[in-house]
Amino acid sequence: MHTAPRQQPAEPGNVTAFARFVLCGGAVGLASSFAVTALASLIAWSVANALVAVVSTLLATELYARFAFGGGTRATRRQHAQSAGSAAAAYVATCAAMFVLQHLVVAPGVVLVQIVYLSASALVGIARFAVLRLVVFARHRPQSAATDRTAPLAHASVAHDPAPGEPVAVHHAA
Repeated sequence: MHTAPRQQPAEPGNVTAFARFVLCGGAVGLASSFAVTALASLIAWSVANALVAVVSTLLATELYARFAFGGGTRATRRQHAQSAGSAAAAYVATCAAMFVLQHLVVAPGVVLVQIVYLSASALVGIARFAVLRLVVFARHRPQSAATDRTAPLAHASVAHDPAPGEPVAVHHAA
């Protein structure tokens, strides 16, 4: 039995990719914020944030690979590793935001903690989108792809010198 090769889904445009990224990352991020808050009542906040960051990064990377950036397949180990690097930066940023909050407000309420955490996550998320879109999940195109569009023009020749007002006949090399 012969099966047709699986075609790779078309890469979504930037707006679509960003909307999908926000949907996937936002859902995972929102769930993560509640998980961090719940775990922080049992263990140190930084440890809770680290545990949730690992789990949420694995989940989000799979969602990005399969849905947000149009791959339709599982994320590779390389993509997981690169995504983890950007998530590590996000972890540092959220820890820094929470550190600043703890030093500015003696006993912040849950709502304020959520606002600060989600705001820091959103700002880092925009930077992560750029890294993931342009580096981690970028489709590798051959370098000649840009020249392929102009190649027919470079190899075009005029059949004869046209007389004034006569249309130009252009023949493309094969």
